Amino acid sequence: MDPGSLRDLVEFMAKSLVDSPDEVDVNEVIGEQTTVVELKVAKEDLGKVIGKQGRTARSMRTILNAASTKLQKRSVLEIVE
Repeated sequence: MDPGSLRDLVEFMAKSLVDSPDEVDVNEVIGEQTTVVELKVAKEDLGKVIGKQGRTARSMRTILNAASTKLQKRSVLEIVE
């Protein structure tokens, strides 16, 4: 698993959840210790990505943490409105 695949992983999860997959935009900001994965979706799909009480977003963050731990990296998921 290469580091760029964290971005691909988030993109795949988001596109699987939303109604407008072409509007999914994932950007990776690589810092010294932490990589920030920014996720943008269409306004009407925001609820689907966040989920009830943030459950879906929390699940996506858990999967991302597991993948980045395997890569011995630290990453955070930010859902950008």
